[in-house]
Amino acid sequence: MLTTHPFDDDKLREECGVFGIYGAESAAAVVALGLHALQHRGQEAAGITAFDGKEFHTHRAMGHVAGNFDRDDIMRQLAGSSSIGHVRYSTTGETSLRNVQPLFADLSTGGFAVSHNGNISNATALKRILVRRGSIFQSTSDTEVIIHLVATSNYRTLLDRFIDALKQVEGAYSLICLTAEGMIGCRDPLGIRPLVIGKLGDAHILASETVALDVVGAEFVRSVEPGELVIIRDGELTSHRPFAERAARPCIFEYVYFSRPDSIVDGTSVYSVRKAIGAELARENPVEADLVIPVPDSGTPAAIGYAQESGIPFELGIIRSHYVGRTFIQPGDKVRHLGVKLKHNANRALIAGKRIVLIDDSIVRGTTSLKIVQMMRDAGAAEVHMRIASPPTQHSCFYGVDTPERAKLLAAQMTVGQMANFINADSLSFLTIDGLYRALGEAKRSDDSPQYCDACFTGDYPTTLTDFDEHALEDQFSLLAERVV
Repeated sequence: MLTTHPFDDDKLREECGVFGIYGAESAAAVVALGLHALQHRGQEAAGITAFDGKEFHTHRAMGHVAGNFDRDDIMRQLAGSSSIGHVRYSTTGETSLRNVQPLFADLSTGGFAVSHNGNISNATALKRILVRRGSIFQSTSDTEVIIHLVATSNYRTLLDRFIDALKQVEGAYSLICLTAEGMIGCRDPLGIRPLVIGKLGDAHILASETVALDVVGAEFVRSVEPGELVIIRDGELTSHRPFAERAARPCIFEYVYFSRPDSIVDGTSVYSVRKAIGAELARENPVEADLVIPVPDSGTPAAIGYAQESGIPFELGIIRSHYVGRTFIQPGDKVRHLGVKLKHNANRALIAGKRIVLIDDSIVRGTTSLKIVQMMRDAGAAEVHMRIASPPTQHSCFYGVDTPERAKLLAAQMTVGQMANFINADSLSFLTIDGLYRALGEAKRSDDSPQYCDACFTGDYPTTLTDFDEHALEDQFSLLAERVV
C-alpha cells in the first residue's frame, strides 16, 4: 500500500472520506474522481456502490483509488445515475476487505449502502445487545452497527428507522447512504465530522470536503449543519432536524492537519487558518534565526505565516520526493534510514551554517521530529529550533482519528523541555490552545462551552465514551497498537 505521508509512522491518521452523487450520468465515474480528491483522508482501501434503478453494484478494494477505479472493466460494472464511495483509514475494525466501505445490506425496505466518516463510541456496547437479539455481523467495523440498528428498528419507514438508529449511537459521524428511493446524508449533532453539499448541473453531491467538489467541477452549496439530515430524491433536497439542538463542536484538527489546505470547512478557508496559525506561533514563540523551513507538506502554510509575521525568510530546506510510497525493504537500521532519505532530503547548500526554524503541524510520538532534526544537523545547521503549529497532543481521539494510546503520546509523558532534549532540538515550542482559537477568529477558547472539539489537546471529550471505560480501553488500545507500532 502506498501512502501520501513520507514519515508515515508518526502522524495522526486522517479519518475517512465520503462522496456521493445522485442524478448524474456515469455517477460512479464522478465518485471515483471525488475520492481521488479525498485520498489524503484514507489510504488503506476504497469502495464504490452504484444503483442503476434496479440493482446495486459494488466494488471494494484494498489500496488507493488509482489502480482500482481507473479500470474500464470495473467502472462498467458500476452502472447507474446514483453512487456513493469511501476511502478508508481504519480506526475501528481490522484492515481487511470485509471492512471496506460502502457497506451494503438488503433490508426489508430494500437495498441500503452506507459510507461513514467518524467513529461510533458505543459501538461495542450496541453490538453486544444486537448479537444477543440474533444479529449476525459480517465485519468488525463500527459502521455495521448502524445497519443492524436500522434493520431491527420497529418503525415503519426507512427514514424513521434510520433516525431511530442514529438516536441510539454516540460519537462522531458523517454518513452518506444510498437506497433505491434516494440518497441520505447526515452529520452528528455536534458536527464533529464535516460534510458538504454541492451541485453538478441537476445532480446533488455530498462530500467530506469542498476540494472534492472543485475536482469534479461542482458548485459548493453549503455545509450540512450539525445534527441535520438531508434526503435527495427526484431532483430535490429536503432537510430534517431529528435531534435536539446542541452547541456545535466541530473537530479543530480539520484546520490543523486533516483537511486539504484548498478546502473550505464550515465557511472558513483551511489555508488561511493555517497561515494564521503560523503567525500566532511566531508571535507566541519568537526566536532569532536565519530561515523558516516547513516539514513538507503539512507544515508549509503555517511556515509561510510564521515567516511573514517574524520577517525571517521562508525557504524549502527539505525536499520531498513525490514518487516514493512506503519503504518495504527495511532489513536493518542503516537501510531503514536510507529509506527515509528517499522520501525527504535536506537542501544542504541552503541549510549549512544557518540557524533554522522548523515548522510542523504536530508531534505524536516524536519519531518524525527526531529524524528531521537530525537531518538538519547532518546538513550542517548551526541551530535547529522546532515550532509546532498546534498545542501538545496529550490525549487519544475516539471520534474517528487513529491515535496511539496515551502512553505512546510524547506530550503525555514529557514536559516540553524534555521533548526538546528527546528530539535534539535547540528549542521547542507549541502553539497555545488560545492561540489556535485566535487563528480561527475566536478571542480565546471558552472553557465553559468550547467552540470546537479539541479533546486531543485538552482531554475535554464532548460526548460520553461508553466503549472506552477503564475495562474496555485495554482491549481497544491493543488493537490500536498493532496498527501504529
